[in-house]
Amino acid sequence: MGALQEIVNHYNLWITVFLMVSGLYVVVARGNMVKKLVGLGLFQTSVYLLYISPGKILGGTPPILADQFTVYSNPLPHVLILTAIVVGVATLALGLALVVRINEAFGTIEEDEIFERGAGE
Repeated sequence: MGALQEIVNHYNLWITVFLMVSGLYVVVARGNMVKKLVGLGLFQTSVYLLYISPGKILGGTPPILADQFTVYSNPLPHVLILTAIVVGVATLALGLALVVRINEAFGTIEEDEIFERGAGE
């Protein structure tokens, strides 16, 4: 029963691992560029969870000094993840813009077809 309890207690880490592996699989295994961007988004979400999970201490309060509080939560991971989300959205927007431009130039967003057309020219 101890191993099962450890798995239940750390469910957030298991979700992080699942999202990371599935996002990496989608990026590597799919040829469609939009699907690759979705996989990249999954991978980024797993990294957010990885950093945000240990950032909250049960019973901790924001770091406002007062006599009645003794346990504080660190706000730095939350701030860093907020920055990472902004960078992730900008990266996704740039990736989608590049996919649109590649589709205009090659008429497809499948990697295999692009490589075939590029080798033929």
